[in-house]
Amino acid sequence: KRSKIDTATEFTKENNVAIVLGYFEGKPFIEEQLNSIFNQTHSSHHVFLCDDQSRQPFAINEHRFKNGDLAKLSICKRSENVGFSGNFLTGLSDITDDFDYFAFSDQDDVWHRDKLGRAIKALGTVSVNPPALYCARTEISDAKCEQTLGFSPLFTKPPSFANALVQSISGGNTMVFNRAAKNLIVQAKLNTPVVSHDWWCYQIITGAGGFVVYDPEPCLKYRQHGENQIGANTNWRARLARLRSLLQGQFRAWNSINLKALVDHKYLLTTDNQETLNDFIVAR
Repeated sequence: KRSKIDTATEFTKENNVAIVLGYFEGKPFIEEQLNSIFNQTHSSHHVFLCDDQSRQPFAINEHRFKNGDLAKLSICKRSENVGFSGNFLTGLSDITDDFDYFAFSDQDDVWHRDKLGRAIKALGTVSVNPPALYCARTEISDAKCEQTLGFSPLFTKPPSFANALVQSISGGNTMVFNRAAKNLIVQAKLNTPVVSHDWWCYQIITGAGGFVVYDPEPCLKYRQHGENQIGANTNWRARLARLRSLLQGQFRAWNSINLKALVDHKYLLTTDNQETLNDFIVAR
């Protein structure tokens, strides 16, 4: 039974969160996104802004932030461009294990104030030992985040490794996960080409027998503008484009990339999921 995840919990400073914010030419939107993170109801967090060789690096304007907020921000400038997914996964591997939870953030969203609180509340129902991942729907907004254009699809079936082989149910911008999941992702990502960091996280965590909590309530505003790396994919035009890509073999190519990565890390999967992986390869 699915229900709205509530936030009626007192959080301690031990529930601290490391946020990997992937940045590339994001100057028009980054300040609004940072302020939405700094204004979270769960305030024990630190942002690691990873600049992937932007031509216009992020410059701090202290007058745009409240006193003390910038103490929660660290900036990493890459010596070379590593790409969208590589920026997130490398950023995650660079962070120490001093944090209880970890999250990904895009540069152009606006987080709902209770995003982190809801995620930690949900993950708190899972033992700290197995890998656990929270993900959620998104509210799709216009370029100024003033008008709601719709919502990402609502998935009603339980998350699973079998599903993860063929579909990513949630964007990385919604993801929050525990330390065990972070260590698993970092262990698995080394020298491993993957299609996208979020799809890979869903695959490796479910494959290793971890838990995925899918929140049916949107946790952020997903801004649609001309520079989106990946669009919302909710209208008929976007779906027809997706079907065209499927027929042209792009989806097959994506599956081949992900399957090679999973085979290389087969030892991390449960016995049942190793069999599922083998069956899927034979079925293809």
